[in-house]
Amino acid sequence: MEAALKNLGQEERKSLEFSAKRIKRFHLLQKQKSWSFAEEDGTILGQIVRPLRRVGIYVPGGKAAYPSSVLMNAIPAKVAGVPEIIMACPALQGEINPLVLAAARIAQVDTIFKIGGAQAIAALAFGTQSIPKVDKIVGPGNIYVATAKRLVFGEVAIDSIAGPSEILIISDGSGDPALLAADLLSQAEHDEQSSAVLICLAPSFAEEVNQEIDRQLKDLPRRKIAEQSLGNFGGILVVKNIGEAVKIANILGPEHLELVVANPFSLLPKLENAGAIFLGLLSPEAIGDYVAGPNHVLPTGGAVRFSSPLGVYDFFKRSNLICLSLAGWKNLARPGMSLAGMEKLEGHRRSIAQREKIEPLGQRE
Repeated sequence: MEAALKNLGQEERKSLEFSAKRIKRFHLLQKQKSWSFAEEDGTILGQIVRPLRRVGIYVPGGKAAYPSSVLMNAIPAKVAGVPEIIMACPALQGEINPLVLAAARIAQVDTIFKIGGAQAIAALAFGTQSIPKVDKIVGPGNIYVATAKRLVFGEVAIDSIAGPSEILIISDGSGDPALLAADLLSQAEHDEQSSAVLICLAPSFAEEVNQEIDRQLKDLPRRKIAEQSLGNFGGILVVKNIGEAVKIANILGPEHLELVVANPFSLLPKLENAGAIFLGLLSPEAIGDYVAGPNHVLPTGGAVRFSSPLGVYDFFKRSNLICLSLAGWKNLARPGMSLAGMEKLEGHRRSIAQREKIEPLGQRE
């Protein structure tokens, strides 16, 4: 890692460090603290917040190198205070991309194992003679990695079941068709199963964007992947009004949602389901992938209905605190025994009832 960082070109190193700085600044605001409060009778209740001990991050390496994924997964863990970060990354021809290694050094990854696929997830979840067992696995991967993460959930924690990348653009026709076409292609080139959809108000504008897609596809290096993605999972929908567009967006629950409309902030109260929202023509999704600062590891496949982007909060665990004063004990014992009786759990009731016979030692009035 150190050698890769030293041998990195000046511009590449500067860009990675710039991105890391912005990611850290954003995620520092997500830090959580332990808390407690005292009730009037002296009872203390609260919660202790601690970082996880060891975290495994998975970084894909099959179709492309993703140094940005290293930064997005490792930096929030470091901000949370995780003592040990282990990275698994497939090594084509036995070597990991130098950009990925350099990003790992910048993000303060502790150890890297050259292993990928479902077997990497299994190794991190259960441990091997050489790879230690982790407490949580984060990071995206292909369908085998995603399925493996689903299978090991419960043995370890996971961030989410990440599916193919998605982008949905809502446009009122005020944007540049060439820019919207470029934004759609930026996600379509990810994977053959990626989804890129535009919702707009005018058939003529829809046709302009469609023509731009055809034109830009001609010299796109990952043309075959993008064409297959658009053919199977892409689309342009023409709707009557913005309200209809918002309704469809909430049903789809996209990973990335671009609002290219005259007043994008006016739509925010109506939008319920989106992983990341990009407002205005100058906020393309691709900027969010690299240098904006918010995390680019986002829920996919409609999971935004119940889950959130990866963040510092994903690397904490919490313990509840309960310390009853004598007055608090007297206040809670009778209702507690009553509820135990309702549930016909006599052992619970006795656990409470037997304490009525003693003066609890060390308790405060």
